Order: sequence, then structure tokens, then C-alpha cells
Amino acid sequence: MAGYNKWIFGSLGFALTGTPIGAVVGFALGALMDGAADKVPVRGPTGGRHQAQRPATAGDLAVSLVVLTAAVMKADGKPTHGELGHVRKFFTSQFGPAHAAELVRLLRDVLKREIPVRDVCQQIRGHLSHPERLQVMHYLIGLAHADGKVLAAERQVLERIAADMGISEKDLASLDAMFRGASAGNAYTILEVDPKASDEEVKKAYRRMAMKHHPDRVAHLGEEFQKAAAEKFKNVQQAWERIERERGL
Repeated sequence: MAGYNKWIFGSLGFALTGTPIGAVVGFALGALMDGAADKVPVRGPTGGRHQAQRPATAGDLAVSLVVLTAAVMKADGKPTHGELGHVRKFFTSQFGPAHAAELVRLLRDVLKREIPVRDVCQQIRGHLSHPERLQVMHYLIGLAHADGKVLAAERQVLERIAADMGISEKDLASLDAMFRGASAGNAYTILEVDPKASDEEVKKAYRRMAMKHHPDRVAHLGEEFQKAAAEKFKNVQQAWERIERERGL
């Protein structure tokens, strides 16, 4: 378990400097590491948003993903094989097989806890930039789609998480549309622009969305998260190309 200790403790970053995530993750670490969490200084409640003390790291985002993954998986009662498969695949591609296995073990213990979703999201909002939060939301929506359909309970949790993390309804709809095929309507939703908008307005919307979702916005988190961000960027480009063809631009 030495490797687990080294990587997870090295990845906690802001997670143990604020109560909500620290409380959830601290319990899981204690269950996994023979009381090691007792040595981790988890502060008491502060009741407000936590401001970033330093740039977030890939490890910070990993721990955030574990906690919010559990929240989405618990929405429809219990984890499904499709969801677990999606999580393993994503974690493996982002962090490598060894670290992915550690995160999945951590997830299994976090799933046993009640998750104060609003408090956790506000903590994340105080420490992650908007592009980073969009990346978290993109992953969570993909998780909800892993079984081929998004249940009402899952959609409610996603909407709640988005609102509490400061992600707009338009951003949420855009990210969700990226998982719904290449229809003309989805293309406009992805670009966050009305289908009746002028050609110039659509061009401006495309430039704005390309800038918002450019992989360089999360470059400091490492190559793994740039790859995930590149998927969003590709969806934005494909949406623009479809509209461009249809309008003959």
C-alpha cells in the first residue's frame, strides 16, 4: 500500500484543506490505510467558499473526480457495470493503470459515505478555474451516459452539481449535446447559439467556444487532461463544420 500512500497523499492538494472533500476522502483513506488518515490535518467547518491558494494540479482534479463520480453513481441507487467500466477506462487513460486502480479503490470507499454535494461543489468552485470545472462536468455527463440513457435522477444531480460549481445552464446544455449525436440542433446547442442567429453571430459563437474549450486552458494539469479537453474541442469544431456546410459559409 506504499504506492497508494505516496500517490494519493501527493495528490490531495486542496482536498484536505477544506472540510467537505477532506471529510469524505479522509474517511476513505482511513479505511484503506490502517488509520493513516488520523495523521492528516482536516480542518473544521468554515461555512464559506474556499479560495485557491495555488494552481490546481492533476491530482487535485483526480480527487474531485472521485468524489463527484460517487455522487453521480449514487443518484440512481447503485453503481452499474456500465458506469464502473466507464470510470475504469477514463481513470486508466488519464492516470495510468496503477493509479487508476488506486482511485477506483478510493471510489469504492467514498461510495459508502453520504456526500454533501453542495459543499463539495462549492469547495471545488473555489479552487478550480472555469475551464477545469467544465472538464469535470464533461466527464460526469459522460459517466451518466455510460449506460446508454440518462435517468431523471441522474439529470437532477448533474444539474445540481453544475449550478453549485458555477456552470451555466448554457454550458451544461452544450456539454450534454456533445454526447447526443451530430444532429443540426445539437450543433447549435454545442456552440451555445440560436439556430436563427445570423452567420456573423454563429462565427462569433464558434470563436468564443473554441477559446473556452481549447486544450491549452488546462495545459498545466498535464497531458492526460489535455487529451480529454481535446475531445470537447473536437466536438466544437465538428459542430461548426456541420453548420458551416449547411449554411454554405
